[in-house]
Amino acid sequence: MIQVFTTGGTIDKLYYDANSEFEIGDSLLPELLKEANVSGEFLVTGLLRKDSLEITDNDRSLIREAVIESRADRILITHGTDTMPDTAAVLADIKDKTIVLFGSMQPARMRRSDAVFNLGFAWAVASTKEPGVYVAMNGEVFEAGAVRKNLKAQRFERS
Repeated sequence: MIQVFTTGGTIDKLYYDANSEFEIGDSLLPELLKEANVSGEFLVTGLLRKDSLEITDNDRSLIREAVIESRADRILITHGTDTMPDTAAVLADIKDKTIVLFGSMQPARMRRSDAVFNLGFAWAVASTKEPGVYVAMNGEVFEAGAVRKNLKAQRFERS
């Protein structure tokens, strides 16, 4: 079984036309997993509904505790892209689980989003990698502590 923890981020953003803003909404992950016809067993648990720039050290502690307490040894975590490497670093010393953080540059609800691809890719990484903490984004896998977001290029790269 793969445990999926949702924390918010762009992947779960909704566009509110009335005030021309994006806000974090309910996660689409359960629906996306079903649409993808994922045959593996999974459990989705919502932890946070925050933009990653709003995630605090206390929030990271909550995420860490949820990962440690989970019975699953394979874990996916949705996360906003701006501080995803920071949360991965907080989890890096958890050695007995395969933990994969992923998100998207565009909301899953938008027609042109990388969310579905990133979800499928992260699922495959979580299903096949040895224990460790990884960031899986846009077809690449990075180890915790060795990744950064390149804001100008809007992609992740080795640090």
